Amino acid sequence: MLNRVVLVGRLTKDPELRYSPSGVAVANFTLAVDRKFKNAQGEKETDFIPCVVFRQLAELCANYLAKGKLASVDGRIQIRTYNDKDGQKRWVTEVVAEDVHFLSPKDSGSGNTESASPRGIGSFGHEVNLDDDIPF
Repeated sequence: MLNRVVLVGRLTKDPELRYSPSGVAVANFTLAVDRKFKNAQGEKETDFIPCVVFRQLAELCANYLAKGKLASVDGRIQIRTYNDKDGQKRWVTEVVAEDVHFLSPKDSGSGNTESASPRGIGSFGHEVNLDDDIPF
């Protein structure tokens, strides 16, 4: 079985960082991801996808990502339920991010992109041109 999601989009607002009762960092943010095709009116539609990250990656996202920044997320879809304050059962669908790449240039204007992942925290790569078609 496979549950894998890869997204590239812009943050709709700054990540929200909080800590669980056991001290685990958790950050939530929403990515705005444009659909490839236009609707009947010739406009691109956008999906707003909630994402969650944990531990050191959550802290890095909270420190380095901000509203409007371009990011890629590699993770899995998670569906969970909870009971709200009125006792109603609520469903939440979100992407649990395992790797996040910061695709917007750093504020210093160096043109580099920063990667945050458990395998390469703080590593630097090359600038990605998203005007070209992505081959997947």
